[in-house]
Amino acid sequence: MLRTISGFDRIGEENAFAVLARATALAAQGKDIINLGIGQPDFKTPAHIVEAAIKALRDGHHGYTPATGLLATREAVVRRTLTTTGVEVSPENVMIVPGGKVTMFAAILIFGEPGAEILYPDPGFPIYRSMIEFTGATPVPVPIREENGFAFSAEETLALITPKTRLLILNSPANPTGGVTPKAEIEKLVKGLEAHPHVAIMSDEIYDVMTYDGEEHCSLLTFPSIRDRLIVLNGWSKTWAMTGWRMGWSIWPDSLYDKVRKLAVNCWSCVNAPSQYAGIAAIDGPQDDVEKMCRAFDSRRRIVVDGLNSLPGISCATPKGAFYAFPNIKQTGWPAKQLAAALLDEAGVALIGGPDFGILGEGYIRLSYANSEENILRAIERIERFLAK
Repeated sequence: MLRTISGFDRIGEENAFAVLARATALAAQGKDIINLGIGQPDFKTPAHIVEAAIKALRDGHHGYTPATGLLATREAVVRRTLTTTGVEVSPENVMIVPGGKVTMFAAILIFGEPGAEILYPDPGFPIYRSMIEFTGATPVPVPIREENGFAFSAEETLALITPKTRLLILNSPANPTGGVTPKAEIEKLVKGLEAHPHVAIMSDEIYDVMTYDGEEHCSLLTFPSIRDRLIVLNGWSKTWAMTGWRMGWSIWPDSLYDKVRKLAVNCWSCVNAPSQYAGIAAIDGPQDDVEKMCRAFDSRRRIVVDGLNSLPGISCATPKGAFYAFPNIKQTGWPAKQLAAALLDEAGVALIGGPDFGILGEGYIRLSYANSEENILRAIERIERFLAK
């Protein structure tokens, strides 16, 4: 009998992909499925970005690239970071990676081991906890509460830090809640972290441009006191509708950069060249399509909130960022995962049960409004009919 390491008995999954597979199978059987489960924009990658990749292929960019990414791509990230945060970083601190998850994987692998503790948001992106458990470290959930606007509490977060804490994971704007943590709360957290210099921070800022109602994203990069232990995760997937391109970037402190470079050499080697040229075009080219997409998400967000709040037993706080709503379904009497499964099988609406995002996700479901207004309205009608049974 083959013996594998125990980490593979602990590693989890991202159920959104399982729901997508189930929805696809039902659609193949001829059923009309409205998919509000998967977290990817329903827009095409802007044409000038696609053309840049085609040109790169035709120009012969077919070989390996540096493990850290092409210098030109890293310099493009530097320009973009300066534009969005006002902070100038060095290309020697930028890693180009095949998707956002790679940065999570690397950061958690660097700090996670038996006896260590890693703090992560709950409810939050499921890969955080999955990877922490894979390494043998102890996952310590940071509660993300509806009554707090789905923002983290600096006081509550700081109280969870112990001498065993190695890494703190933050995410704003947030998946699955759409919460945006106010700048004042982030400032309070950063001030408190001065007492815990042994704790590294990974800030997942993949939804940085997707904020609404006057909310502004506050990057952790803007706090010099933590720069020497800060990892920032970002990428192309959400902003430029490039989820299938597998393109991300991260910004690392000097003390960790060579570690992640070596991990790249040993694991994924490099990111393919044509995609990197496309990434440069995305950053340096026109942003009209990004602005159009964000306006569409804002409009859909309003439809989703109004529609969900009209349903019996459901209340939905207004999300301030990303493209997710996280409605409270406790008054329906349904366990969240059972309701999500029933809505898919009986009503043809794909959603994700809140417990797939953590212990505190019970009583909620995640709905992605990365779909057309027409389909969102049809989905709400179907949910209403189902709940009326």
